Amino acid sequence: MEGLGDDAATAVVPIAKWKSDFSRTVQYYLDCSTPHLTERWLGTLAIAAIYVLRVYLVQGFYIVSYGLGIYILNLLIGFLSPKADPELEVLDGVSLPTKGSD
Repeated sequence: MEGLGDDAATAVVPIAKWKSDFSRTVQYYLDCSTPHLTERWLGTLAIAAIYVLRVYLVQGFYIVSYGLGIYILNLLIGFLSPKADPELEVLDGVSLPTKGSD
């Protein structure tokens, strides 16, 4: 019975090493692509165009596309929304006027 625990522990080590190496490799390529803003946007638009073309030609994936659109819209709304609601925060000292009498 003791041998089973040792085998499981030794099997986890190569998987963790592979995951660490893979994560490091992906991060390296992400860091290399950071200064290339135009190329990243063009690549993103190319991938989106390929996806739209595939949906049109296959005549399917409409529900998946709808869900993906809702997800992207949710991310956009989260990006544009303020992190903290100013109306719920307690005002500390000086603030901008909110009424004509202020």
